[in-house]
Amino acid sequence: MISTKDFRNGLKIEIDAKPFEIIGFQHFKPGKGGAMIRTKLRQMLTGQVLDKTFRSGEKVKKPDMSVVGMQFIYKDGSDFVFMDLETYEQMNVPGDNVGEAGGYIKEGDTAKVLLYNGELIGVDLPANVNLAVAQTDPGVQGDRVSNATKPATMETGIVVNVPLFINEGDIIKVDTRSGEYLGRE
Repeated sequence: MISTKDFRNGLKIEIDAKPFEIIGFQHFKPGKGGAMIRTKLRQMLTGQVLDKTFRSGEKVKKPDMSVVGMQFIYKDGSDFVFMDLETYEQMNVPGDNVGEAGGYIKEGDTAKVLLYNGELIGVDLPANVNLAVAQTDPGVQGDRVSNATKPATMETGIVVNVPLFINEGDIIKVDTRSGEYLGRE
């Protein structure tokens, strides 16, 4: 059991047999009565965001979750195939469960995956990844406005806005949280 005094952003809790992640919380004290904690929660299975208020000192369940190191092997249609690094067991995961993380992970990459009751519900990526530029238009000579960008398609299929001097084949660093260009490798 987790007490409300232990709440922090990113903490995973279980409410009504569903896993939630705390994405924001605020302590407040109404005019009369005890202190309360107003939270913003994201359901980890559907992505739905809801607001819930807890009394101070209230306890909530800790979900049956585990983090396992898995290697992304290949993409099978819209499914992603991961292999457990300890048991070598393969797991087909629907693209919806992987979410936006699928655009940042390459074949052969190792990632920490989040399992809830044995089912993969999320992929925990590093803060940034290195990706090769698969397609982008060449920069035009004389078009050097400061901070000018152009779209570039990465090897995984996601599109990132990059500076004009980036060419096809360049390896760039991309922020996995915002999808922004961070620099060249």
